[in-house]
Amino acid sequence: QVQLVESGGGLVQAGGSLRLSCAASGSIFSINYMDWYRQAPGKQRELVAAIGSGGVTNYADSVKGRFTISRDNARNTVYLQMNSLKPEDTAVYYCAADIRRYYNSDYAVYWGQGTQVTVSS
Repeated sequence: QVQLVESGGGLVQAGGSLRLSCAASGSIFSINYMDWYRQAPGKQRELVAAIGSGGVTNYADSVKGRFTISRDNARNTVYLQMNSLKPEDTAVYYCAADIRRYYNSDYAVYWGQGTQVTVSS
């Protein structure tokens, strides 16, 4: 079994910062990409940032220059440093990871339970 557990969400004023963490645990052979998504009330879930196993990153235009994604492969953990937060960043943030559980298994995507980020104006 594989679990992804997010932490670090909360309430912050506009202009503030938060750091989200997502740790994968369980039967894990390797992890390909690790992503952060978010879903605001009444909106579709959107990709915020992604990082490959080699460290290549990709960001949504709305967060470029403000958010930084990173990962610790030894700890199977991905981070999202969020600076200069805006009220429109308010959402539930989810991590997702493309994981191979055994050396001879296929990759599959696993999701965390989500963590709430609220930015007040």
